[in-house]
Amino acid sequence: MEPDVVQDVVPDVVVVGSANVDLVLPVQRIPRPGETVLAGVMTRGPGGKGANQAVASARAGARTAIVASLGVDDAGDLLRDALAGAGVDLSLVSSSAGTPTGTAIITVDDSGENAIVVAPGANGELSLSEVASRAVARAKIVLSQLEIPFATVQEAAATSSYFILNAAPAAELPDELLAGVDLLVVNESEAELIAGADRSALLKRVPAAVVTLGAAGAVVLTREGDEISVPGVPVDVVDTTAAGDTFCGVLAATLAAASASGPVAGSITASDLTNAVRRATVAASLSVQAAGAIPSVPHGDAIDARYAEVYL
Repeated sequence: MEPDVVQDVVPDVVVVGSANVDLVLPVQRIPRPGETVLAGVMTRGPGGKGANQAVASARAGARTAIVASLGVDDAGDLLRDALAGAGVDLSLVSSSAGTPTGTAIITVDDSGENAIVVAPGANGELSLSEVASRAVARAKIVLSQLEIPFATVQEAAATSSYFILNAAPAAELPDELLAGVDLLVVNESEAELIAGADRSALLKRVPAAVVTLGAAGAVVLTREGDEISVPGVPVDVVDTTAAGDTFCGVLAATLAAASASGPVAGSITASDLTNAVRRATVAASLSVQAAGAIPSVPHGDAIDARYAEVYL
């Protein structure tokens, strides 16, 4: 599918990923298999890993475009409005007339933890058009996840100058895909699925990795021998739904800013990566203090003010 608006886009960050309408159900506890629980008032809002990460990148200060596929329906309109309102370039978004926009059903318990089920819908039809491929090739940073076809992720990885893969939802990843990854971002369970119990084994498959540890922060790993711990920022948690996506989007935006002009391939140092992880961790801590996905993603001024309180 060709994008709705055919033009060349030269952003700092291109997010190749999913966009869903989120149906959020507040529950006292997340149900066990076979159990029925009663929920509070359901809310409906924009989300999806790709959309969340694109908004996070844009709000963090990066010129950001998204490659996504939406249905021709009110859910697609909702997502377009939310993305455009956050300053995300939509010229690489495709419309799928015969398939509905993706939908996520999210239960959030009293502690802020969540469980999510996604019906991919139009996300399952996402591919790179010629225009999108040019944008991916010219961007400083390309960021993707696994709520879209593997073939599309692999093509984006092979085309980009610097490719970040957030390997979520968890999946076993083929070597052909990881060969194009410059930076892998995973949580502990995703890291174990890819590399086993020893997270340093990730570096046998990718040049650098960030393992997120929830409230405990994150660990930066590089093939130069670095293993740097970034502590979490203690906060009162309301909803963790967008924490990981906020982290990834802000990480991408901050790495893009580390290069004043041109591609960043080969120029990102362990220090650059650590500073970006610190800023992303601060941003994630702000996001969990509000409900919802895109509505909870913080703006750059709030991120930088909190960063100064924590690190400066």
